[in-house]
Amino acid sequence: MKGRWPAKRLLVATVAILVLMTAVTVGAMVVALGRTADYRVRAIDQLEPASRHAQDLSRTLLDQETGVRGFALTGEQDFLQPYLDGQKQQTAAEAGVRSLVGDPNGSLDRIEALAEQWRAEYAEPVIAQVRATGPGLAQAGDQDRAKAIFDQIRGQLTALQQNLSRDAQQARADLDDAANTALLLSIAMGTLLVLLIAAVAVVLYRIVVTPLAQLADEVREVASGDFHREIDAHGPREVVMLGEDVDAMRARIVQELSKLDEYSAELRRSNSELEQFAYVASHDLQEPLRKVASFCQLLQRRYGGQLDERADQYIDFAVDGAKRMQVLINDLLAFSRVGRITREHTLVDLNDVVRQVVENYSERIEETGAQVVIGDLPAVRGEASLLSAVFQNLVSNALKFHGEHPEISITAERTGDEWLFTCRDNGIGIDAEYADRIFIIFQRLHPKDAYPGTGIGLAMCRKIVEYHGGTIWLNTDEGQGTTFQFTLPVAAEELDGSGTEETDV
Repeated sequence: MKGRWPAKRLLVATVAILVLMTAVTVGAMVVALGRTADYRVRAIDQLEPASRHAQDLSRTLLDQETGVRGFALTGEQDFLQPYLDGQKQQTAAEAGVRSLVGDPNGSLDRIEALAEQWRAEYAEPVIAQVRATGPGLAQAGDQDRAKAIFDQIRGQLTALQQNLSRDAQQARADLDDAANTALLLSIAMGTLLVLLIAAVAVVLYRIVVTPLAQLADEVREVASGDFHREIDAHGPREVVMLGEDVDAMRARIVQELSKLDEYSAELRRSNSELEQFAYVASHDLQEPLRKVASFCQLLQRRYGGQLDERADQYIDFAVDGAKRMQVLINDLLAFSRVGRITREHTLVDLNDVVRQVVENYSERIEETGAQVVIGDLPAVRGEASLLSAVFQNLVSNALKFHGEHPEISITAERTGDEWLFTCRDNGIGIDAEYADRIFIIFQRLHPKDAYPGTGIGLAMCRKIVEYHGGTIWLNTDEGQGTTFQFTLPVAAEELDGSGTEETDV
């Protein structure tokens, strides 16, 4: 009996161990929460804004290149504005990245130096040349050097974005680890307290363990995704403080999620307003433009040949400009209507749609001597008029940019739950570097004098295909000519298998 401790001493020792272990666990929880906050700041307040600034930097450099190219082709000062604005925006974007994450691996310095080199060796000389001698592309050697410099800029931009993406992934992983550690510490503390308090007395169990069990349940509910559930901790001061810390973290997560929802809603609203503006603007411009075109044509008919040659030329310019503006506004109006004016999706036989499109272009096909091959196409759910517009634009482009012996083929094959459509021709082709740019509205790769058009066709194709749940892209792996591919969902009524029969037109 001599070596035994009295019950009081055992109780005091047990309580002392309990207090000590609780303090250690709470301290570890506070440290884990602190690490979680630090990682959250790193991931959300630094790396995410830095990534957006890096994307803005890429966009501003592309705007500069596009502005210089447009000014060189047209000589119009408006085309040069993106180049001038892009320099200011580039500086702001670089400053934004530097203020948040510094200069990862020196990419920003190299991008800035290469951009200055590109402007000094290509952009400014081209601008000066156009202002002195009029529109025209730079020498082939200058274009090659400019392209080489811009390729280096793209490489540095890619490296910068990869570094930021890698850092963001690491920060998110660290944040997950810290959150898991906090959760594990909370569970471990609850389990430890239960065991120790059960060994001391039922009273201690009621005072400490029950509040901890309630807190653990609430934390688990929050961790399972119920972030709007407030944590109301009871019991000892340490438990209440822990609950307040966890609830503060939960409130901050809810606040950040709310901000993300607001940003998403604002973006959707902005896109909707932009489409509404394009629709209203193009619709309201129809009447005054129709009046201008009518009176210009009236002048041409009534006074053509009665004035001097220059006056006739001015009238011809006015008539041509009004006609082209009417075409442009009609295309813009059609573009803005996609997805806004929805009709019931019906089962559309694309064989009939494509045959009708080919029949509409029969004169042009006969004129160019083109051979059109149509594979066995499926029936899909959608709006027949919109799907017809996709094939109409693709066939029109193939006929417009045709080669010596035009050949056009339209086929489809089933890949899982989607149909893969391929429109291939042997025309002049498109460089791989323009694979994304061609789907942007008003983007043209050729002067309007060489090939007519408004630059809306492929942008409308993409909008229609995405509206029907698919994607469209330029296949750059093919050889000569141009190959567009796009997907559409398989209709529920469609049987398994895809056709292989082909028809010559």
